[in-house]
Amino acid sequence: MQAYKLKGKVDDAGNLVITESVKMPPGDVEVVVWQAIETVNNDTEPKNEAQPEIPKKKVEYRTKAFRDLLENAPPVPPDFDPEQAKWEYLKEKHNL
Repeated sequence: MQAYKLKGKVDDAGNLVITESVKMPPGDVEVVVWQAIETVNNDTEPKNEAQPEIPKKKVEYRTKAFRDLLENAPPVPPDFDPEQAKWEYLKEKHNL
């Protein structure tokens, strides 16, 4: 299954409207929707826009098979729960 990330909005009538063009073959799709939450920054202290980039730690791998994949992987969010991820996977796999 191929995944696409698109931007859209819900109009006053409650219809989901995709605001981007979609380049995919016609057919059935499954839609998962996350509502975008706008956050307001209430900091009164100005922040420096040119923040130094966090240096990547150098890791040596015994095999080269997954080296590029692991080096380019995004960091894991701090609220990631591996047990919840396993449960979601099993629910989808076994149609629970």
